[in-house]
Amino acid sequence: MRYVAAYLLAVLGGNAAPSNSDIEKILSSVGIEADSTRVSKVVNELKGKSIEELIASGREKLSSMPAGGGGVAAAPAAAAAGGGAAPAAEKKEEKKEESESEDEDMGFGLFE
Repeated sequence: MRYVAAYLLAVLGGNAAPSNSDIEKILSSVGIEADSTRVSKVVNELKGKSIEELIASGREKLSSMPAGGGGVAAAPAAAAAGGGAAPAAEKKEEKKEESESEDEDMGFGLFE
């Protein structure tokens, strides 16, 4: 993703056809060591293509994907029918909260 993001930044900056060195320069400016094979693959795959058309095509594909969470709606129905599903969901939430606080206690975080 970082290589595609750097390519998009170059295009947004006015460079219609970014080269490998352009992508590597963007990545190095934020402290990322670029893998030249991945940079080459991104540049070659996107060469000669319109970014606007690629984004529009991607949006169409995403809009056709189902985004429903069938399990979320089923939990209240099961709770109303049998009443046993709600306590299990509460226990899962408690465990999740505990694990998040454990990460904070370890002395490091995602952005440190």
